[in-house]
Amino acid sequence: MPPGYSEQSDWFTTDLEPHEPMLRAWLRSRFSNERDLDDIIQEAYARVLKAQKTTEIGSPKAFLFATARNLALGKIRKQTSRGEISLADIDVLGVLDESEEVGQAISRSEELELLTEAIQSLPTRCRQILTLRKIYGMSQKDIANELGISVHTVDSQGTIGMRKLTDFFDRVESRTEFSR
Repeated sequence: MPPGYSEQSDWFTTDLEPHEPMLRAWLRSRFSNERDLDDIIQEAYARVLKAQKTTEIGSPKAFLFATARNLALGKIRKQTSRGEISLADIDVLGVLDESEEVGQAISRSEELELLTEAIQSLPTRCRQILTLRKIYGMSQKDIANELGISVHTVDSQGTIGMRKLTDFFDRVESRTEFSR
């Protein structure tokens, strides 16, 4: 086995690397003026691999594409603020779409990001239980069997998790109201 070989190497090889040609084409179609696609793709890989160390990524392809898109947009923002790209040039990039659907998509994306942050803030067991219960629709008994714990533990950890999520969203809401 080569040095540094690990499960993460396998994960990269099977779940990320096959998407590179499609990612490269997608980035080129959206950010045609962007010359540093290789840098964006490599940075996206690095960020996704870093995130994968601490979080289970359910859809590696979607996570990779979203990360690369955010990096490309960040690069454009920096270039715009430095005066390297004028606001007129942004029109040529085709990244601004004034349709109503874009606003909805951004709002939905922000809500999903906030939900992901809330779920990731939970203790591991609570996160597992709530994900299996709310996302996958498993019964408490099935979750208990899957995780090798009692149904009572599933119930109490689920309650704790929901309470922590409520507290998380209350804090976010109070920060939002405070900043208005």
